[in-house]
Amino acid sequence: MNRRKFLTMGVAGAASAVALGGVTYLSITPADKSLLSIDAVLVAIDSINSKAIALTGAWTAAQVFNHMAQSVEYSMLGYPEHKSEFFKSTIGPLAFAAFSSKGKMRHNLSEAIPGAPALVADDNVSQTIARFRLSLINFDQYAGELKPHFAYGQLSKDQYALAHVMHFYDHMSELA
Repeated sequence: MNRRKFLTMGVAGAASAVALGGVTYLSITPADKSLLSIDAVLVAIDSINSKAIALTGAWTAAQVFNHMAQSVEYSMLGYPEHKSEFFKSTIGPLAFAAFSSKGKMRHNLSEAIPGAPALVADDNVSQTIARFRLSLINFDQYAGELKPHFAYGQLSKDQYALAHVMHFYDHMSELA
């Protein structure tokens, strides 16, 4: 492939990504800002009846809560795999900025964290909810260095807290 064709394809691909991102951004309605805190998520978690929870997506409740706990834990421990440095310095931060400005994210709700252990479908739901709850409390109290997000790159503690909160609400959009 010659350089001109490669550059043209790269520009076209980037333009498509920006256009798609713009459409996605415009379709996300702003969240209620009063709910965008770890404390608000902890209150919401405490109101969940683990025996009655039903989701409309591809994952079971146990898989969803373990997945969300993994994400919080990895922000402190380090993610097992990352997207490219190019992605984490361009597309990832742009996506996070768009989500942050709306206080709401949209992502593939059945896509596992790259390199994370498989999510067990029939885990005890009460235990997975407790794991997620504890991960949020541990994160809130964490004073160490946070690890780069696998897609967004380096985030501050406030940015990570917002990411975890938006992640929770995105997954809870599948509550039946």
